[in-house]
Amino acid sequence: MTQPVLIWGAGAIGGVLGALWARAGVPVLMVDIAAEHVVACRDAGLAITGPVESFRQRVPAVLPGELEGRFGRIVLAVKAQATAGALQALAPHLAPDGFVLSAQNGLNERAIAARLGAERTMGAFVNFGADWQGPGEILFGNRGAVVVGEIAGPPRPRTREMHALLQIFEPAAELTEDIWAYLWGKLGYGAMLFATALTHDTMTECFEHPRRIPLLIGLAREVTAVAAAEGVVPRGFNGFDPAAFAPGAPEAAARASIAALAEWNRHSAKPRTGVWRDLAVRRRRTEADPQLTDIAAIARGHAIPTPLLDRLVRLIGEIEAGRREQSGATFAALAAPEAGA
Repeated sequence: MTQPVLIWGAGAIGGVLGALWARAGVPVLMVDIAAEHVVACRDAGLAITGPVESFRQRVPAVLPGELEGRFGRIVLAVKAQATAGALQALAPHLAPDGFVLSAQNGLNERAIAARLGAERTMGAFVNFGADWQGPGEILFGNRGAVVVGEIAGPPRPRTREMHALLQIFEPAAELTEDIWAYLWGKLGYGAMLFATALTHDTMTECFEHPRRIPLLIGLAREVTAVAAAEGVVPRGFNGFDPAAFAPGAPEAAARASIAALAEWNRHSAKPRTGVWRDLAVRRRRTEADPQLTDIAAIARGHAIPTPLLDRLVRLIGEIEAGRREQSGATFAALAAPEAGA
């Protein structure tokens, strides 16, 4: 197929995918709302830096208002809170037989399917480390698991085509019949990563902190309990073992998984999360509200309490509003029932 893959969102995830695909000769067109970034990508080229890959690649890019035509393959790579607006803008550019693949964190496939239809929605799970450094520059910190699958039913020719494209980026990319298992697995791990952003410590430092480990385990257990109520058995990846956090699992198993995650993140050139960067560097809203509140809302439907997730959302919201600092004390407040009240 010679029609470009349209990547909506040229940040940490979309930018790395676009640069790697363009370098391999795959026709790509990126859309982003940051004018300076768009100009840099298409003129000087997008610089991918870090230990995994280091190169500069010119990638065609436009602002949303400059986009013309319809596309059969759209990769959505915006923050979760930008999903609704992005879908509104891209819908007129989706071909009648086209689909949107979510390369995001969270359960955005649900929102895409509600807006465009399940038939036009494909899911993807990504766990590589990347950070947007500035216009035309993205850090590619480490490789990680990449999985693609239909949100309902077995793989189809279009799913296999996207799998082949993702293998250009990550040779070990997997094709699955149960993408929800990976997405819920990432939510369990992601809840812990959100908590690490309450401090300026690295992910590994948080995973090794004796007083923080029980809280991290508690967060993953809340998410895993909700997944179980939804009939999903989360899949593990890169040191995260969801079964270790399932109801009734021994604490020793959870601690072993936490230790594996500390070791996994120790070797990344991206020591802190994108959430931490949003709070400490870019001073902007994080994905905590849309991602974590989605889980809490589903939990309420099953009458499952999520006190740690609820407190985590409040604490991050207070940091976003300037009412709290990122600190060890803020992390400790996660244990207090009155935190953020």
